[in-house]
Amino acid sequence: QVQLVESGGGLVQAGGSLRLSCAASGRTFSRYAMAWFRQAPGNEREFVTAVSWIGGSNAYADTVKGRFTISRDNAKNTVYLQMNSLKPEDTAVYFCAARNQWAVGVSSADYQYWGQGTHVTVSS
Repeated sequence: QVQLVESGGGLVQAGGSLRLSCAASGRTFSRYAMAWFRQAPGNEREFVTAVSWIGGSNAYADTVKGRFTISRDNAKNTVYLQMNSLKPEDTAVYFCAARNQWAVGVSSADYQYWGQGTHVTVSS
């Protein structure tokens, strides 16, 4: 069982940056692939990025590639999402997710554990 708590959301102007954090409980954090998803009002939850067990493999949605970076610190049981060059269309609730496999997944159905989400608002 893994419990996830996101933090770092807030209000930022377009072009700005934010770093989200996701703290995980459990001794086997390093055995979980981790991901970030987001959901804007009226939209379905969408994949943003994911990282494998030891960070050797990752994936990004085309909409964030080159602007967002996922990383993990297994010693701190934490995964991060560095978001640069933010756009108003990045406004959403951002969710951290975990799956008990080494490889990344890009569908929400691939992940068994979810945080409560953190709000990100990008003003124009």
